[in-house]
Amino acid sequence: MSITSFTPPIRTLMGPGPSDIHPRVLAALSRPTLGHLDPEFIRMMDEMKQLLQYAFMTKNAMTIPISAPGSAGMECCFANLVEHGDKVMVCNNGVFGTRMLENVERCGGVPVVVEDAWGSPVELQKVEDALKAHPDTRIVAFVHAETATGARSDAQGIAALAKQRGALVIADTVTSLGGVALRVDEWGLDAVYSGSQKCLSCTPGLSPVTFGPAAVEKIKGRAKKVQSWFLDQTLVMGYWGSGQAKRAYHHTAPINALYGLHEALVMLQEEGLEAAWARHARNHGALKAGLEAMGLELPVALEARLPQLNVVRIPEGIEDAPVRTALLNEYSLEIGAGLGAGAGKVWRIGLMGHASQKKNVVLCLTALESVLGRMGASINPGVAVKAALQVYES
Repeated sequence: MSITSFTPPIRTLMGPGPSDIHPRVLAALSRPTLGHLDPEFIRMMDEMKQLLQYAFMTKNAMTIPISAPGSAGMECCFANLVEHGDKVMVCNNGVFGTRMLENVERCGGVPVVVEDAWGSPVELQKVEDALKAHPDTRIVAFVHAETATGARSDAQGIAALAKQRGALVIADTVTSLGGVALRVDEWGLDAVYSGSQKCLSCTPGLSPVTFGPAAVEKIKGRAKKVQSWFLDQTLVMGYWGSGQAKRAYHHTAPINALYGLHEALVMLQEEGLEAAWARHARNHGALKAGLEAMGLELPVALEARLPQLNVVRIPEGIEDAPVRTALLNEYSLEIGAGLGAGAGKVWRIGLMGHASQKKNVVLCLTALESVLGRMGASINPGVAVKAALQVYES
């Protein structure tokens, strides 16, 4: 055996995540490792909490990064808040609503499912009707930005309906944090989780979460311990506690990964949240104009469409995998396949974080036009990039 060091190829990541990582974040990852109880590292942890509070637009004291990917952030919210017998309403309009449902069942909750079609946002009237039919609902859970379909739901509207019935709200913001408006305190979201690898442009493996006062009260009032020792927030906060220099050992944090997230959040602060949202929207507008000029269709309704995750219908007579393979091999460009009901029918093109920039829009349109034209797709050649540039110039 003669295995040498692994050197990955340089890709442009325009799939559903991970996204391209900014060089500043990559540089931060290589900084000297400190101990997880080193006073300087604890100082950085306190800064991290402030930066995440800014990103989430919250004052919640319990705002931290879980030392695991977004799926663990999801499990953290459900494991801490759902007790045996709790009735939990799950708004299911894609893959990640289904995963929420799985968490409810594993925690011993009683699920009530509000179903919407893939590619559609959660319908508020259905939520209102379900809450009237189940007035003892303790928690309402939904996906703000459904990664499988590119659809955004009305987080503020769903939360308002839940609050009218005295229910807590769990929101999945894995794909929305940093890419579109997200106002945790203003909208009344009680437990929110996200991921580091999408619009924050950090490496995968960390899950920012925030718990509001009502969620913290429910956690403290549990009849039984949280079923997960690692994700039990009453224990984790002994390590991530508010302000105190002395911390209780809970686990060895992923030190260098946290350096990277800290740097990514510093960059978000420098750009400004609203400027980041506007950048994602502007690049989406250019990509949309180019795709439509080429003759491709974006099936998600305009008012529900995510700017950072563009779902594109595959042209008739074209196979999914050969196109993505050609893009990867010839242009070192990654776009995503469809999931679930969208498998083989759509592509998912990400414009997340550092990947949301003009040069990537032009590259994607150029590469897609070349590959689709060669494969015999019925498209309009020579117009996509021009249409995108007109958006930038307008």
